Amino acid sequence: MELRAALDRYARFYETMSRADLETLDRFVTEDVRFKDPFNDVTGVDAMARCLAMAYDHGTPKFEVLDRAASERAGYLLWRYTSTPKGASVPAWIVEGMSEVRFAPDGRAVEHIDHWDSGEQFYLRLPIIGWLVGKVRARLKVGA
Repeated sequence: MELRAALDRYARFYETMSRADLETLDRFVTEDVRFKDPFNDVTGVDAMARCLAMAYDHGTPKFEVLDRAASERAGYLLWRYTSTPKGASVPAWIVEGMSEVRFAPDGRAVEHIDHWDSGEQFYLRLPIIGWLVGKVRARLKVGA
């Protein structure tokens, strides 16, 4: 399958994904897929499904693909992730990032690596830890 077509198919899956769709993840990734984000680095379709399922355990996740690009080597998806935490009266979490995806000849992903700033988009929002991370960032800032 041509890389651009595989990337478009993969992007559509992510944008429309529900918890039930995780049972069909093997249609979109290989059995030995590597999935990496700032918190996980796992191998295998079942391990990747468990990582994605955690998002549904804690909230109502939604991915919006903002842009995509393909090279001879990989596909790249620029995305916005939005999730409202379950049982919390807080605003939705919004994270923006990019996924680097490599594909097998059959069009399924063999590697999915998420790139996003966990310091700014996650840790800074947490009580106490956010304050501490903010202090460290302020000390490392040029001109501080």
